[in-house]
Amino acid sequence: MPRSSSVADFLFEPHAPISIPIARGGLFAVRRVYCVGRNYAEHIVEMGNDTRDPPFFFSKPADAVVVGGEAMPYPPETRDLHHEIELVVAIGKDGADIAEDDALSHVYGYAVGLDMTRRDLQALAKKAGRPWDMAKGFDHSAPIGTIEPASAIGHPGKGAITLVVNGVERQRGDLAEQIWSVPETIAYLSRFVTLKAGDLIMTGTPAGVGAVVKGDMLEGRIEGVGTVSTVIG
Repeated sequence: MPRSSSVADFLFEPHAPISIPIARGGLFAVRRVYCVGRNYAEHIVEMGNDTRDPPFFFSKPADAVVVGGEAMPYPPETRDLHHEIELVVAIGKDGADIAEDDALSHVYGYAVGLDMTRRDLQALAKKAGRPWDMAKGFDHSAPIGTIEPASAIGHPGKGAITLVVNGVERQRGDLAEQIWSVPETIAYLSRFVTLKAGDLIMTGTPAGVGAVVKGDMLEGRIEGVGTVSTVIG
């Protein structure tokens, strides 16, 4: 039986867990952040891709999460930073090979998030057939609003999803336009990995993605879910 570890056993003090405030009180400790690529048809078309493709996933590290409306520093090594407004699913129960009919029982709640993207680095990676990690998983790349428990708001399958930059609307869609619903996404993803309490799933963005610069104010909203905001510093 392995012995328990104390702080003194570590080479350096372990990093504090990443957490997101819960609307009704408490904190949601983040384990992993999964992101769904290409889940709204109009966005797929605007990026020049095929709407018939099955879902695919990439990841961001937990410490990419930015909460509380804090500023997001403009990242280095890019000249084309893009916004992507998304519904975020917060997993509250472990599971693998989850049946679609049972998928929503694994959801603790929902939030509004921004999948910030170094679009120029992503384009180079796509062209070279390389991973997207430096385009998607960089520091501060996931501003996320307060988590609303599903017990309070239900499981939103429709509702306006919008992003405003400096008071001007950039993105508008509806959750009903998602190609892969939340239950379908959870069931599909859980075939590849065991989902655990603390995982987040960012479920894709509608059309209208575009560049932001230092000083821009981003305000996202999903009807019935909540808001997210950040300033590009």
